[in-house]
Amino acid sequence: MAEDAVSNSQQIFFEEERAVMAKINPGEFVRQVQAEGRKVVWPTRQETVTTAIFVAIMMVLLAVFFLGVDTLFGEIVRWLLSLA
Repeated sequence: MAEDAVSNSQQIFFEEERAVMAKINPGEFVRQVQAEGRKVVWPTRQETVTTAIFVAIMMVLLAVFFLGVDTLFGEIVRWLLSLA
């Protein structure tokens, strides 16, 4: 089975009901981190700018929405308190 064919650096040992990764030397760790870093697909500048603008617009829209909801609830509570 493919699940049984795990390399030594990826083996997981179970000790006292907790998973412990196999120990590797620091050089191998750095090589693995660099290999994983090369696999990352970084966003382009255009994608980053577009996403930042979208987030800013959504932040403003949600702030205005929650301001309206808070004001409405405040008025309702004020009205209810005036009845007492």
